[in-house]
Amino acid sequence: MRSHIRRAAVAAALACAVLVPSLALARGGGGHFGGGHSGFTGGHHAGFATGGIRSGHFAGRGAHARRSDGRSLSRNHGRKTTSKYTRAGSKIAKRPSRGDGGSRGDGPPRRAGHRHPPRGPLVTVSTPPSSAVPPSGTTTAITTTGTTNPGGGASAGGGGSSGPPGRNGFFPPPAGENRYVPNEVLLDVATGVSGTQLDAIARRFRLTRVDVHPLRLIGRSIHRWRINDGTSVAAVIRALAGEVRIAGAQPNYLFKQEGVEAERTPTGDPAQYVIAKLHLPDAHRVATGQNVLVAVIDSGIDRKHPDLLGTIAASFDVLGPHEAHFHGTAMAGAIAAHGRLMGVAPQVRLLAVRSLDADGQGTTLSIVDGIEWAVARGARVVNMSFAGPNDPLLRQHVAAVHGRGVVMVAAAGNEGPGSAPLYPAADPHVIAVTATDADDRLYPLANRGRHIAIAAPGVDVLEPAPNDSVQLISGTSVAAAHVSGIAALILERAPTLRPEEVRTILMRSAAALTAPDAKNDSGAGLTDALRAVESARANSVEARSDPVPVR
Repeated sequence: MRSHIRRAAVAAALACAVLVPSLALARGGGGHFGGGHSGFTGGHHAGFATGGIRSGHFAGRGAHARRSDGRSLSRNHGRKTTSKYTRAGSKIAKRPSRGDGGSRGDGPPRRAGHRHPPRGPLVTVSTPPSSAVPPSGTTTAITTTGTTNPGGGASAGGGGSSGPPGRNGFFPPPAGENRYVPNEVLLDVATGVSGTQLDAIARRFRLTRVDVHPLRLIGRSIHRWRINDGTSVAAVIRALAGEVRIAGAQPNYLFKQEGVEAERTPTGDPAQYVIAKLHLPDAHRVATGQNVLVAVIDSGIDRKHPDLLGTIAASFDVLGPHEAHFHGTAMAGAIAAHGRLMGVAPQVRLLAVRSLDADGQGTTLSIVDGIEWAVARGARVVNMSFAGPNDPLLRQHVAAVHGRGVVMVAAAGNEGPGSAPLYPAADPHVIAVTATDADDRLYPLANRGRHIAIAAPGVDVLEPAPNDSVQLISGTSVAAAHVSGIAALILERAPTLRPEEVRTILMRSAAALTAPDAKNDSGAGLTDALRAVESARANSVEARSDPVPVR
């Protein structure tokens, strides 16, 4: 009943164009992918999810599948959406038709490659004509016979210099894993290999050198090569393991936020339940996030939105020209809104990193390029409201960022109770966040698991949307953004805290949840901004003496 009353209140407030008075308030390397000589470590896990999705209350178009009657077939938002109409001023008009995004399916993406190749801190390779001849004098066919793995095949040997097969640092995608660019491979090249030698290797394996990404956090440069003949990524990686001049290889994995577009409105709303749930007005008397830099690794942020004016300290469009997007704008608002809506840390400065495209999808390289840029510019908190496979290169960066004292927060994912853990949230260096609603019930599509550290509001949350609008959004992504904001409040009060100390404060100050569906899958419980900032100390994390609150 409370939920129905709350939703009715939201609808009434939006229809009446209620404006909220301003809440504005006056901050190396080894030779293999895995670092040193051990290669990547750990296994891969199936399943992926996004950090967040839009609520069906305003919903109109599905970002993936639709039925002819306008209802979304996406399971991501947990309810059907029926609206075919949009608001234009005071008029209601039928939405124009628009093509849908591709579905996940059971195999690799069908397009030739990712639509937005990373254009970050990279060196473009223009392969010059070369008179060098491969040792064998011909190209090497990469065979896939002798394997039952649908993701690739056995190594056939590359000719020329060879090394032991199955060396550390070579990671074909696991069986059943298809979330990667189907015609690209990422290579770690051994020290001292010349361009002429790389050209010969590329010709021998029917590959094309695309670009080189210097990754200072891990002390190496990663080469992106294109597969020209349709050979599977797994087969190419296994074959390259026989080439001693290549020190490691992996897929260019895909990470994605899943969502459906919602109808937007130019009105704010007093029914922003997150404010009371997190005790924000009282918390802001202690800290507002001033002088803390928070990096938002996401899709494009509407930097001109009134609720975000003056918030963006710097921005980096890894994918090229900037495009404002509903998801990135909502995450920025959850952290830093300070107009009609109130964010968790209204005086933080944001580092806006567009690593995900207009479809909410990014690659291994677009994400690590964004992380590199943000850390180099002094980010104290990194918000990652996306999820995907266990990526060796991303795992290396997460460890390096943690070693530099940067707090990392990520969405647990929206693939439901049966999903395997998703990354980067499942990485032990990351604070994994799940989502709850206004009644402290767990979001039905949230991932479960012992790796989840904490819960935060993430269902029917009112946040900014592009073009001076607001939106309702649901999912673990917006919950993660709320926790990133609280981490900024903690660091304003105690700037010398290490990431593990910030995690401890968040978990010790949380309220244990008692709802049957939440108490075992919400980590330490529901986060509390006020208790967290009151618990922060500059040089220590003190044990809490008062009883743990229960909700």
